[in-house]
Amino acid sequence: MSDLFASAALAGDMERLQRQFASLFGGFPTSIRAARFGAFPRINIGSTDDSIEIVAFAPGVDPAKLDVSIDKGLLTISGERELPQTQAAGDDTRIYAQERFAGSFRRAIELPQHADADKATARYVDGCLIVSVARRESSKPRAITVQ
Repeated sequence: MSDLFASAALAGDMERLQRQFASLFGGFPTSIRAARFGAFPRINIGSTDDSIEIVAFAPGVDPAKLDVSIDKGLLTISGERELPQTQAAGDDTRIYAQERFAGSFRRAIELPQHADADKATARYVDGCLIVSVARRESSKPRAITVQ
């Protein structure tokens, strides 16, 4: 009987530890490719009846330096964000803290099977890269008439 009690107590301790880790690190991503701590650019993913919508928050990125591709169901966003002119000039300013990311980046998002990679569009508006990937016709919701 004491072995059973010890196992239940251990399971409870493990569950509590897991909750503490999740709260400490802000939870774990739902997909292995979804995010890592400090990933850039941050993304939102949603869907409509007609498309999958991906919004990558990339302020300060030159749209000409963005590369968006889809290969084998994997949407890849890569590019480079440079330092602002005030820091790139090389003056005598000593930086004590720098929270803004600068440098090369790459994000990979796994698309659902019903995404149609041939019907994808991308646009850059107000610091956001908006990628729209159409759904295949066979996966769109449709009404069925009852007779």
